[in-house]
Amino acid sequence: MNRIFEKLTGHLAKNPGRLFLIDSAGALLTAVLLSAVLSNLSPYIGMPKTTLDLLFSIAACFCFYSAACFLFLKAKWALYIRLISFANLLYCALTIAFLFIHYNKLTILDLMYFLAETAIICLLVYTELNVAGKILNKR
Repeated sequence: MNRIFEKLTGHLAKNPGRLFLIDSAGALLTAVLLSAVLSNLSPYIGMPKTTLDLLFSIAACFCFYSAACFLFLKAKWALYIRLISFANLLYCALTIAFLFIHYNKLTILDLMYFLAETAIICLLVYTELNVAGKILNKR
């Protein structure tokens, strides 16, 4: 498994724009799920609509940021990868905080969705930081 991860991060370090494309696509998926699916189901789930709207807004901003980096960035890849990785970590921390704040109202589906999303984003952050490190070590 470690060899696969090393190969993946090596490939992404050579093509850092693809990492931003992956991040942008993930943020877009999150935004769509929050706005189109969970927001419409808010009467049936425990997470308040205002919280879902806030998380949607953040995910949409991350989508645009990563898409702009993919389209326009030509240098200083590691800096911008680190910025989005730390932003993603803050998003995860905010999501976990909301899980604690609204725990008594949440359904099992809420918990499963937000914990799975957080786990996936944390894997992405780990990958992003490894790629940024490889880019910096190439200098």
